[in-house]
Amino acid sequence: MRMPKIVFFWLFCLSVCHGYRLLGLFPFFGKSHFVMFEQLLKGLSRKGHQVDVISPFPLKTSYPNYTDIVELVPPLVFVNNVSYEYMQQLFRGNLVYTIAEVIGNNICGYLENPAIQELARNPPKDPPYDAVLIEVFGGHCFGILAHLWNIPLIGICTTSLYPWLPPLIAQPENLAFIPNNVLSFTGPMNFWQRLYNTLHTLYSKLYFNYLTRVQNEIIRKHFGDDMPDVREIESKVALILTNSHFSLNRIQPKIPAAVDVGGLHIQDEGLTLQPDLEKWINDSKDGFVYFTFGSMVLIETFPREFLNILYASLGKIAPVRVLMKIPNPEKLPPVLPENVYISPWMSQIKILKHPKIRAFITHGGLLGTQEAVAYGVPMIGIPLFGDQFMNIDAYVARNIAVRLDFKKMTEKDMDAALNAVLWDPIYKESARNLSQKFLDRPLNALDTAIFWIEYIIKYGSDALRSPALDLTWWQLSLVDVYAFLLLCIAIIIIAIVFVVRFLLKMINEGYQSSFHTKKRN
Repeated sequence: MRMPKIVFFWLFCLSVCHGYRLLGLFPFFGKSHFVMFEQLLKGLSRKGHQVDVISPFPLKTSYPNYTDIVELVPPLVFVNNVSYEYMQQLFRGNLVYTIAEVIGNNICGYLENPAIQELARNPPKDPPYDAVLIEVFGGHCFGILAHLWNIPLIGICTTSLYPWLPPLIAQPENLAFIPNNVLSFTGPMNFWQRLYNTLHTLYSKLYFNYLTRVQNEIIRKHFGDDMPDVREIESKVALILTNSHFSLNRIQPKIPAAVDVGGLHIQDEGLTLQPDLEKWINDSKDGFVYFTFGSMVLIETFPREFLNILYASLGKIAPVRVLMKIPNPEKLPPVLPENVYISPWMSQIKILKHPKIRAFITHGGLLGTQEAVAYGVPMIGIPLFGDQFMNIDAYVARNIAVRLDFKKMTEKDMDAALNAVLWDPIYKESARNLSQKFLDRPLNALDTAIFWIEYIIKYGSDALRSPALDLTWWQLSLVDVYAFLLLCIAIIIIAIVFVVRFLLKMINEGYQSSFHTKKRN
């Protein structure tokens, strides 16, 4: 039975005609960050929303309702381009400085792009934009477009919230039991850890705000002296979608404007394995281990001593096979172990969800390790920089990973780690249990994100706004209340002392008067 044309028309209108128009503004040149944004934007497009995107990563093939309107040229190319030596130079500095200055302030220079300037001054009107989506990381200057158009500003964070992000939405922080996300405190903190957590968090906030003041000048240079500063723009963020989940990131208080969407990027739409690779995996009778350092760092450029350890240890676990992502195989030492298969690119999600995978050797990037958690794969973590140390430590504490130090590890260490995750059932069982907790939700991560974006657009930027944003720090911390109570207590104590002294004086005077009367008699 053929469906009438009018039904097709109404189905089309329900999915498209009532959709919103969104601008996704993601100028950071880290491909691993954009993986999350791309999946969110595609999900919004599938819901019938019209999505315009400004980024350094345009889609290679067209996608319905998704339009790359400006392609930015990145100053640095990170994808498969970070050698061991470059990594040592790039990430040896202070993390706050790297995010605020090297990344944040630098990408704000894109505001002078003629296409962005034209868009800011002459946005589309048929239909107009309903919201602007930006990454809350280091370059919050891009929120100026939402201010100019008077529409909601929605933030997306590819990790849990960095120390300078909770104040944007007045997200409560209790530093007594919630370590900031660049510290590797995994259990209950002792006094010294709580002290360090408090001081480090305060330092990170102050230093980030100090370094990013230059964004005020960038904003006013391109849009006028009457523009708000970046701190005011930050306070207009209506919602932050965070790549976190309580099963991985601790139980902590959350306001409605902070929404966990950990694992949002885990989508396998259109993903396939190369035929020869798929055959190699399916023929792995004893399973296989997957080894990658992500989309940036080149394993083949590591010191020969490190690679020799890998060769020796990985060869010992045969007939278990090993799959390695190696973009430049010609740079590897000769005589690769027979059980190792190398490829410059592979569909990681397809590999991690394959039933024959036994373990994942990783640098600890959040997106990749979340994929491993989702599919219940135990890990060997070799963190290199940034939040990778914290990520791996959190997995070690949950008995789903073993951590190694790439600067100090020996062949014996690598052997022990492989034997643990391959043969000790506690790792596989713990990974399976954590996977169930991570995935068991009322709505999946992508649908949750879309729901709250639509909610903000329907009900306005203030729909989830915390009243705490209208209070000063001393009001929020009840300094005035505690001061008043202390004043009252002090007044009461003074009054009591005065009354007691007065009574004692009266008693003493009465006693002396009685004494003198008796003496005269």
